[in-house]
Amino acid sequence: MNMTEKILAEAAGLREVTPGEIIEARVDLAMTHDGTSPPTIRTFRDIASRGGPARVWDPERIVMVFDHNVPANTIGAAEFQRVTREFAREQGIVNIFQNAAGICHQVLPERGFVRPGMVIVGADSHTCTYGAFGAFATGMGATDMAMVFATGKTWFMVPEAMRIEVTGEPEGHVYAKDVILHIIGEIGVDGATYRSVEFTGDTIESMDVSGRMTICNMAVEMGAKNGIMEPNRQTLDYVRARTGREFRVYSSDEDSQYLEDHHFDVSDLEPQVACPDDVDNVCPVHRVEGTHIDEAFLGSCTNGRYEDLKIAAEVISDRRVHEDVRFIVSPASREIYLKALEDGIIKTFIRAGAIVCNPGCGPCLGAHMGVLAPGEVSIATTNRNFRGRMGDPASSVYLANPAVVAESAIEGVISAPQQEAGNGC
Repeated sequence: MNMTEKILAEAAGLREVTPGEIIEARVDLAMTHDGTSPPTIRTFRDIASRGGPARVWDPERIVMVFDHNVPANTIGAAEFQRVTREFAREQGIVNIFQNAAGICHQVLPERGFVRPGMVIVGADSHTCTYGAFGAFATGMGATDMAMVFATGKTWFMVPEAMRIEVTGEPEGHVYAKDVILHIIGEIGVDGATYRSVEFTGDTIESMDVSGRMTICNMAVEMGAKNGIMEPNRQTLDYVRARTGREFRVYSSDEDSQYLEDHHFDVSDLEPQVACPDDVDNVCPVHRVEGTHIDEAFLGSCTNGRYEDLKIAAEVISDRRVHEDVRFIVSPASREIYLKALEDGIIKTFIRAGAIVCNPGCGPCLGAHMGVLAPGEVSIATTNRNFRGRMGDPASSVYLANPAVVAESAIEGVISAPQQEAGNGC
């Protein structure tokens, strides 16, 4: 069996599972955020009113994070957060992060909730990020999550597997974001629908934790059920530094069967850009250089980590943001914000004329702190560029790595950094 099948078999109490099989699996961790907690709570209470349990199955295995509208920008958002706080108090859920602790997909690994071999479900599609740690992690809707709250279990159809081997050492300002955009551009937004995507190869093996999270984060943009990697030494060190709990690392058997095998050599890859309005509408940056922008955004659960901020700050150096551009920076967590503050990175952004916001998801989903007006264009380190994703349906979003976003903010048009750089993965 492959990694995903082994984890699911263990969670289902079975010796083995096969693709297409329907299983009931034990859940190790469940996550909701301020946008998805209230619908989950409402359905949970409906289950209770029909004879189901009135208490969640295990309050210590539920994590709630306020990140989508923080601080609350509307009365509705404030009400959602109030409902979530009250439910957490009522149920004894102590793992609730309310005051801009960070984006859920950054907070959970940082706080030691994510370990290899776990089954993790989240009421957010980018829960697949945790596959970077060798966990089976996937998103689900509020109804399914309410049943997890009630029983600690859920059902899955065991997914077919796709193996993606990435080799070569990227040069210049080429990073994990470029690798995954290139892959999605080739495979397509529906090329891995309900499949388990396993990332392998020497490029993946040598990639740092930040880059690996970026890759798995965007697996869902190919339609994948989950993205997963066998943890490397850096990843295991990261996990052990944040938790004293035991875990099991799963590896795919040598004779594992895959529906498809893909190989990508990224040695000669240049920075990639996903153009409006699809994530698979990808091209090398030189094809869109000179495109006017109104806003640049550095952040999100894809590329708001310390490494991303450092890359952007090095590109900016002592230059200033173009007078026609709003450059918005939002670190992925408070921990990252503090480290960037201590190292002078935040000072670099502020001196350059950037707007540094608290950790959160706001600009990425067009909620607040950077909504686009009709006709405006943004270049962002986020994961989606669908029509209307960051604001008005008549606005446009380009996706790129942190170096390209920073250079574009300075120049006022989409631009590739000219400075030399080492391997950013």
